[in-house]
Amino acid sequence: MEIDFDKMQGLAPAVIQDASTADLLMVGFMNREALETTLRTGFVTFYSRTRQKLWTKGETSGNRLQVVAAWTDCDRDTVLLRVRVLGEGRVCHTGSRSCFTQKLPIGAAEMGAEEEIRR
Repeated sequence: MEIDFDKMQGLAPAVIQDASTADLLMVGFMNREALETTLRTGFVTFYSRTRQKLWTKGETSGNRLQVVAAWTDCDRDTVLLRVRVLGEGRVCHTGSRSCFTQKLPIGAAEMGAEEEIRR
């Protein structure tokens, strides 16, 4: 199955999810070469938009992401990678397990929605 890299000028978002807990860990971007490298090696490789080169997650920190399963969405323009976290488990560059640590306020509806989720 082909990923549509044309929608974002050669890139596709890659959502990283822990295979054992379903926690969302991070989002990065992949070009065709990064996706091919990821699928071939079994370790998540991204394309750095700032450095304009490939980088394999954990190559310096040791917190590698081993791919367990790979999916695409219905539009074939986003990749979901379910991973096994290796190393200390600090996936975010800030040192936390997940990059999703900053809660945004959503107004009065927030309290009711959170209560609904807990049920």
